[in-house]
Amino acid sequence: MSRRLFLQQAARLGGLAAFAQAFPGYAVAQTSVYPFSLGVASGSPRHDSVVLWTRLLPDPLNALLLPPVTYKLRWEIAEDPGFRQVSAKGECFALPELAHSVHVDVTGLLPDRWYWYRFMLGDAISPAARTRTTPAPESQPSSLKLAVASCQHWEFGEYAAHRHIAAASPDLVAFLGDYIYEWGPYDLKHPSHARKREIESFTLSDYRNRYAQYKSDPLLQSAHHVAPWIVTWDDHEVCNDYGGDRDERLDPNFLTRRAAAYQAFYEHMPVRLHSAVNDIDRFSRMRVYDRCDWGRLTRFHILDDRQYRSRHACPLPGRGGSNNVTNAECSERLDPTRTMLGTEQEKWLANGFASSTAKWNILAQQTLMAQSSQTAIMQEGDGKFWTDGWDGYPLARQRLFDDIQKYKPANPVVISGDVHTFYAANLKRNFYSKASATNPILATEFCGTSVTSSSRPQEKTDQYVAQNPHIKFGRSDKRGFMLLEFSQTKIMTHFIALNDVSKADSGISKLASFVVEDGKTGVINTSS
Repeated sequence: MSRRLFLQQAARLGGLAAFAQAFPGYAVAQTSVYPFSLGVASGSPRHDSVVLWTRLLPDPLNALLLPPVTYKLRWEIAEDPGFRQVSAKGECFALPELAHSVHVDVTGLLPDRWYWYRFMLGDAISPAARTRTTPAPESQPSSLKLAVASCQHWEFGEYAAHRHIAAASPDLVAFLGDYIYEWGPYDLKHPSHARKREIESFTLSDYRNRYAQYKSDPLLQSAHHVAPWIVTWDDHEVCNDYGGDRDERLDPNFLTRRAAAYQAFYEHMPVRLHSAVNDIDRFSRMRVYDRCDWGRLTRFHILDDRQYRSRHACPLPGRGGSNNVTNAECSERLDPTRTMLGTEQEKWLANGFASSTAKWNILAQQTLMAQSSQTAIMQEGDGKFWTDGWDGYPLARQRLFDDIQKYKPANPVVISGDVHTFYAANLKRNFYSKASATNPILATEFCGTSVTSSSRPQEKTDQYVAQNPHIKFGRSDKRGFMLLEFSQTKIMTHFIALNDVSKADSGISKLASFVVEDGKTGVINTSS
């Protein structure tokens, strides 16, 4: 059967898995080698369902070892780690068109319940992992423990942060982008030092290989095995500093590359496809923004600030991507038609604010939202700004703040990544003016550092904090993650720092802790 006919039949039947079920004799095979080298994962939890994921791949660096045929797997989900009380089980198909990845959306589960799950292929059994459902929609949970991570360049250290995330036993993990970086050598050991930029990913096969490399890490797998994840992407899942339909190189074939990267993201993440099941080209415009409600305690608004954004303002001559500019150098930055989220996602977010009954409203998104001038500000309009972050889209940021003021979602808090720095900040419509009755603090922001990726010297970050008084804390000299503990009365946020990112057995320390109290905007540093 030709590839074109295969996809046409799959679309007609409502998806690739349905195709395999309709044609059970079509190259359904077994394998004699252990196929679960990438472990398993779960994500996108709901009160009655969760997505289970795996990918068959005996050797992470040799996809050709697995023949391009369909494999029939079995799966189980149980209420105990010994699988004596199996709640659901079934069969699924790993298809070569999707890199032998599998997504099982298990429904009919009980709310607010821990489960254990596994996959089986012949006699081979995957690692057993833990997941859970969210509390019932109208319930009032007393607590939630959330781990937040981002930016894990293979080249720049070991994944000790994930070992400590697993040890923290969170209810949920939020990963905010740069799960992979598109360049680097294909090794299964983290190098002792960063190498020069090499072997960049461009094709679907390249991106699949990069995910396989990263997901082979046992410490990253351990974090996937303890709790469900909610995820979004940033730029390096495709390429550095892309914006919407344009990359730094101004490549005329960029959208083809982007679609390949998006497909590889889906193939390796425990996420749902929101597009129509018969849309063969769904990966060229794959939706990742989503909501996750933790009863009426917390609503997560999970954003995509890459796919729909306007192109970068005032890039370097002959290039796309970011720049560092002043208002005098770049009036385009202040164009009110520019968007970070796109019109449709902006409306979706506003509707989410308006309909939320949650105690805490969390915007889980990629990059620092607080204004961060690189130069001293003497008067309104001063400053020098990096155009890849929200500072490159200040009026889009203001529209978001306007919606917070208009719809008044309870206790809005932004969690961020991307800039490889721990930040705690207060958000307000006018960053040039002090907080007041006419310029209130609208939300709090906690930005996590990177798992491994390097950052600027701490002296420069100290300078940025001094120049931006709404930023209350900044540390760029440490790698690590964040832990957030939600209750009905407060959020406790802990910045967890690695002692040595080059060591897989690195210890950790609590760098700083902060409180946001119910009904009170603004961050309180409890560690000073």
